[in-house]
Amino acid sequence: MSRIGQKPIEIPAGVTVMVAGGVVTVKGKLGELRLDLPKIITAEVVDGKQVKVTRLGDTRQDKSFHGLIRTLIANMLIGVTQGYSKALEIEGVGYKAAIQSANLMLSLGFASPVVYPIPAGIKVTEEGGTKLVVSGSDKQKVGDVAARIRGFYPVEPYKGKGIRYKDEHVRRKEGKTVA
Repeated sequence: MSRIGQKPIEIPAGVTVMVAGGVVTVKGKLGELRLDLPKIITAEVVDGKQVKVTRLGDTRQDKSFHGLIRTLIANMLIGVTQGYSKALEIEGVGYKAAIQSANLMLSLGFASPVVYPIPAGIKVTEEGGTKLVVSGSDKQKVGDVAARIRGFYPVEPYKGKGIRYKDEHVRRKEGKTVA
């Protein structure tokens, strides 16, 4: 039995949750999110104050989806009320970021700048050219965009140049020595 899946989800003030036709829709001050439920999982709103997730069977897959769907709905409720954000830092001489219209321009020492189109529903802000903050209401999308930006030039262990998460620790290696 899924312990997480059994817990009801409290609906915060100012948020509406609707379940219709296997789709959960959550509306709040930061936007609207949708989640398609698998056929083996059902959700219902109890008294307008809680969301309860139940499963139809007891197979291993049913049990694993039960806790997952409950957590995804809880993340949606947090997303439309508080939002999510990831902070990135760019390190290296001449490495910088700039936002032009709906594109993120990254100068990372390549022959030409990397152009990344910012997806809808995501807001990217830059500070001083070396700090980026990716924010939005969808936790999965925020994490995906931050990981894609970091993937253009991950931090290398010798000089520490590249794009890293704000609280990421990179183990440095010692370079070759001439003996």
